[in-house]
Amino acid sequence: MKINQEIPPSPTPNMTDLKTLKKIVGDASVLTTMPDRIAYNADCWPRNLILSRGQILHSNLPMAIVQPRTEKEISKIVKWAIKNQTPLVPFGAGSGVCGGTLSEPHGVVVDMKHFNQLLSIDAHSYRLHSQVGVIGMNLETELQRQGFTLGHFPSSLYCSTLGGYLAGRSAGQFSTRYGKIEDMVESIRVVTGEGEVFTTGNDSIDVLQSFVGSEGTLGFITEATMRIEPKATEQHYRGFEFDNIAAAIEAMRVLIQSGLRPAVLRLYDEFDSLIAKRKAGKSKSGMATKLVEKFEHLLPTQSASHIRDNVTAISKAVMGRVLGAPLILNTLVDALPAECLLIIGFEGDGRIVEQEAKETFDLLGRRGIDLGSGPGFHWLEHRMDVSFKQSAMYVAGTYVDTMEVSTSWSMLESLYRNVRKAVSSQVFIMAHFSHAYEHGCSIYFTFVGYEEGLEKTLDAYSKTWDLALNAVQKSGASVAHHHGVGVSKSGFTQYDHKGGRPYFNVLKSTFDPHQILNPGKVWPKAGVKGVDAWPNWEVSP
Repeated sequence: MKINQEIPPSPTPNMTDLKTLKKIVGDASVLTTMPDRIAYNADCWPRNLILSRGQILHSNLPMAIVQPRTEKEISKIVKWAIKNQTPLVPFGAGSGVCGGTLSEPHGVVVDMKHFNQLLSIDAHSYRLHSQVGVIGMNLETELQRQGFTLGHFPSSLYCSTLGGYLAGRSAGQFSTRYGKIEDMVESIRVVTGEGEVFTTGNDSIDVLQSFVGSEGTLGFITEATMRIEPKATEQHYRGFEFDNIAAAIEAMRVLIQSGLRPAVLRLYDEFDSLIAKRKAGKSKSGMATKLVEKFEHLLPTQSASHIRDNVTAISKAVMGRVLGAPLILNTLVDALPAECLLIIGFEGDGRIVEQEAKETFDLLGRRGIDLGSGPGFHWLEHRMDVSFKQSAMYVAGTYVDTMEVSTSWSMLESLYRNVRKAVSSQVFIMAHFSHAYEHGCSIYFTFVGYEEGLEKTLDAYSKTWDLALNAVQKSGASVAHHHGVGVSKSGFTQYDHKGGRPYFNVLKSTFDPHQILNPGKVWPKAGVKGVDAWPNWEVSP
């Protein structure tokens, strides 16, 4: 890949076209300055973070950002966009990691943050009615103040919105008990690509679930009615050690299929387990622990505070030596002791959750080693840390990303092995297993790599994703579980939804006949596959 350093910024906004837009929402609610356009240039897709580190900040500059306050204003914005053939891109808090909010040079980003009101709580029917621009933590704080919970706790809780959860079919850390976001939603209110406003209901459940996960390609979700539950009054957490991943996966399957429903069920692979146990004071001495101590400050993991404060001071030379030979590092990790850490937690009210926890801990104790409550509560205390640790990795010269996939229980271990094998020569890779269901489970891979220079880094990053997702689809698994699709996985949607393109085309022709809503997301242009669906503006001829 050759980077064109002479690429001009996006066209200067056409102020004549924007006059009408300003009449709709007011002058102060149409942003056109370069700092504003850069701020809405991208979400947290690591590919764009790599570009930013390379001082390329204009990769997807929108023409303008508009900040409506009412559905009527959104409807007028849509009709303006139809007339001007202008793409519209919904934007919540910008915490997505799949490029779902990337604009085009002549596009307009629609910032939904003003739709941030919790409208009502029905304490008798356990229902919440809210606008969708509300930040997840603010929503949960108010619910808990009134004695309830949504039960949705993604690691991005502090910097993501209800609308983003719905748009991407998000899963929180307690999904095994409460379900994913699509299991919690009862109805939504939508502004379509023709400017029409409607509310889904029980008689249109298929329409509801078509919009949930559509990532703004069919309409703007403005409000949602969600199921809520009473706030938990008791917590029971434990850690268990298993001889190997296969034994731990089997214990997870037996547990879930027996009807037990923990809030948290989280299995770490060998390397991540060693770090987690050492942090919780449960590690054993020996060469394995010394290896972990040597490398943990270089690597992003899902365990507690894993990146040392001085990571930014690590020289690029050291990074290059360690992460520039990922196959060697992965081979060393494969030689580590195979013990794996399983974190399990129950939350609820009264004797029922206490009894369920006891039965589960007894079951796991017969299959593994009970490490006590320490590792479980340690995870609970630090469970949000990882989302705020990755920036240090970029400053230190590496790149890091995560990939969540899912499959049936019978294929879970082989999926894990296949993906590791596919990318082991490219990046250092680790994983944890979470979001467990009766029929299968998700795997959350984390990989980190290092290359000298922007061009080589982008090439390596692209190749890693291509190898990994091809390994997923060849394993018969799903390439997306809870981060959404965006641009990063759109070229692989055809593998998850064989024959689904005609259905998506019907939805688009019905709800977005003018093709103005978030183009290129979820499904790429016809005939485009794999990472070829990614933006290629920076490639010189």
